[in-house]
Amino acid sequence: MSDYVYLAQLSVPEEFDRRFNDFYDNRYLPQLLELPGVRAVSRYRLEWTDGEKAPEYLAIYEVDSPDVPKSPAWLEASVRSGWAETIRPHLSVRRHAMFRRLR
Repeated sequence: MSDYVYLAQLSVPEEFDRRFNDFYDNRYLPQLLELPGVRAVSRYRLEWTDGEKAPEYLAIYEVDSPDVPKSPAWLEASVRSGWAETIRPHLSVRRHAMFRRLR
């Protein structure tokens, strides 16, 4: 297990849901999982929340360092997959956070 996890919380309109998941699982993730420093990715869909409306999707990336998601390789993989033009315009919520494991 890595000492760092990078979280991506995303929301898309319901009518875009199927296309979003297909793209994420079949185009975007394969590109990112090939990158040095990306160990694993888990994706989740919100079941419930006890607060204000939360983003429907959560991806948890196990990474070797906090710099991995800001690396040129990550950006290149994102561009290669077509993320910016295919998915980003449809995102209604987009939050990112990096966490370091406590010992």
